[in-house]
Amino acid sequence: MSGGVDSSVAAALMLNAGYDCIGVTLKLYASDDIVSIHRGGCSGTPTRGCCSLEDVNDARNVAFALNMPHYVLNFTESFRDEVIRRFIDIYEKGGTPNPCIDCNRYIKFERLLYRAQQLDFDLLVTGHYAQIEKDEASGRWLLKKAADAKKDQSYVLYCLTQEQLARTRFPLGNITKGRAREIAEEQGFINAKKQDSQDICFVPDGDYGRFMERWTGKRYPEGNIIDLGGKVLGKHRGIVRYTIGQRRGLGIAMNEPVYVEAKSAADNTITLGPNNSLYSKTFTADTLNLIACDRIESPLRVKVKTRYQQQEQWATAEQIGGDTLRVEFDEPQRAITPGQAAVLYDGDIVVGGGTITGTE
Repeated sequence: MSGGVDSSVAAALMLNAGYDCIGVTLKLYASDDIVSIHRGGCSGTPTRGCCSLEDVNDARNVAFALNMPHYVLNFTESFRDEVIRRFIDIYEKGGTPNPCIDCNRYIKFERLLYRAQQLDFDLLVTGHYAQIEKDEASGRWLLKKAADAKKDQSYVLYCLTQEQLARTRFPLGNITKGRAREIAEEQGFINAKKQDSQDICFVPDGDYGRFMERWTGKRYPEGNIIDLGGKVLGKHRGIVRYTIGQRRGLGIAMNEPVYVEAKSAADNTITLGPNNSLYSKTFTADTLNLIACDRIESPLRVKVKTRYQQQEQWATAEQIGGDTLRVEFDEPQRAITPGQAAVLYDGDIVVGGGTITGTE
């Protein structure tokens, strides 16, 4: 229970279905430490945002209203090692991470599910918008898109294993966000009208570069900004402050719009190019997790998305190693970015996905 409306409604739906439940809120980092980083060392405790006192109180208030026990579990060490450190490491290597996927993979559906098993609970329930079904023909658990296409979160859940899917429930998967808020209003929940969180929880102001410098104590050095021919155009403020496809904040005056086409941690350079230089048809991905099948035995026609907000596009996927994938789109796609997730779909079914390593 994050303190938001979705997990609160998920709890109410499970109780109404006859389950015995407890509510759990995760403490993922010391909120005042994060605020201190973003205020330049000033003290103070936030009242809003993920892991804030307000969120914990909202979750506890809802649990009380539902006559359900509520606990706070301290996962700060695991979150630091498995999410924040990975986030920083990928940026330092020139990629663009997706910490929400790492949080699902290593914290919510690994550490928390393990804790649930230790406490002898059968299921882990969250407020994610996605659906889980058992395919009786194959015996496999399937992950499917949510009924509310605008809220579908299957992209950030592709990493779930068969065992995790078997022990997880998403009660909101077959309803809309609007209906979820109606249920919260009907229940009289204190957070019925609470806004959804939009930012990465531990970087509330969106300034990734400043967060990483204060967290690590490093100063990411300036380097050359070059064009596609290698000509030096100017200086950047540290490659961790840029991502593929970025146009604003480059500090370069050109006769035509230019975008970040590539980042190189090896020589600390950023390459700019016109918009058409961002398009590519083929990419590779590793850390492959397949849900709908054990292995892709032959080239498979699927739809693929390489960003959370992207509409999936037709492509051919081929498994070229134990956990490596090669995907070729029918049409070139813009800003395929190393570090981001590539997720494969067969209609509403998530075939699986992996982490993008590079484009051809």
